[in-house]
Amino acid sequence: MSTALPPGPSLWRRAATVILAAGWTRPAAAGSLPPPPAEDFRLLLLKRAANQGFLPNAHVFPGGVLDAADRSPDWLRLLAPHHEPARFGLGLSARPRAAFLPGLPDFQPDAADPAALPDDVAERICAIRETFEEAGVLLLRPRRALPARGAGAPAPEPARALAPPAGLDAWRARVRSDPRQFLSLCAHLDCAPDVWALRDWSGWLTPPFPGARRRFNTAFFLCCLLEPPSADPDLSEVTECQWLSPSEATENFLSKNIWLACPQFYEIRRLANFTSFSALHKFCLDHALEGPETWMPITLKTADSTIRLFPGDELYIEDSYFVDNCMSTDKTTEEIMKEGKKFHRVVMHSNYLYSLHVTIQPKSKHIYPKNYIVNKSRL
Repeated sequence: MSTALPPGPSLWRRAATVILAAGWTRPAAAGSLPPPPAEDFRLLLLKRAANQGFLPNAHVFPGGVLDAADRSPDWLRLLAPHHEPARFGLGLSARPRAAFLPGLPDFQPDAADPAALPDDVAERICAIRETFEEAGVLLLRPRRALPARGAGAPAPEPARALAPPAGLDAWRARVRSDPRQFLSLCAHLDCAPDVWALRDWSGWLTPPFPGARRRFNTAFFLCCLLEPPSADPDLSEVTECQWLSPSEATENFLSKNIWLACPQFYEIRRLANFTSFSALHKFCLDHALEGPETWMPITLKTADSTIRLFPGDELYIEDSYFVDNCMSTDKTTEEIMKEGKKFHRVVMHSNYLYSLHVTIQPKSKHIYPKNYIVNKSRL
């Protein structure tokens, strides 16, 4: 049970997610059909239980709501001496957001406890803790092997998950009941959360949609693992774990074997730009000095579908009114698409059929998904 941080003035609860991308060298079975995907890495996707209040039955990346325990200054003794450099040696902290979005505090320690960890460090610990709770994967680093820092330090290699400890199920139950127990587990193992392996990737704000009682301000991180660790669902929040390539995840979605919400689909298609694990890892390292974007999608209801609009799209309007309200039109999606040229949008034809239209370039050195247009035969 999580004792989540109070949302304060924000419309969204703070949350964190980590996309685990693992190198994949397992050979395909002889004579297997279809042939293996082109990508030499896989992504960990977890199926949320049907009784979950947010995105039931969806396949998501590991993650959850930021807890007060994730910001505890007690973490400093495990992270020492790396809490001395600016931002624990993590690089820049900026995650730009549009000025029209209200109630989103900047990254800073909790005013009530100046010793509390910065939000972006706490978010990494949150994502690492949730990955252990949900999938049994420990993104920890022995304290004697903390990363080198400073000028001349070698470029980081892909990370490795820690071997599961004895009594894994008991520890998971303790941490799930009391997130403070995650610090106890790390101290017991003489390890620190491998916050340095999690790279800033993006930020997502939940748009308004019917029946939604919860909205989240979620930091997305990406972690490159040399090899896929064993992943086991907790059978409470999560019922299945799968390692899928971006192309496999897309095809499984279109075949209705898994269901993806818009952010997961968008990020999977963004990762489909890479076929090489080494190229993805290098991109993450090179991207370290670039601030990731935080997006609040605006919803446009057409006569026959739903469109999620992102910054840069010609129909995207920076107006706080659309934080809680949708745009609408009597026109069909086809008519809307014919009228425009500057696109950054996901067209949601149905629950299992999305198209991506991107004709703009990213502002920073990040990467956007390529156009992905579903075959009309599927419509």
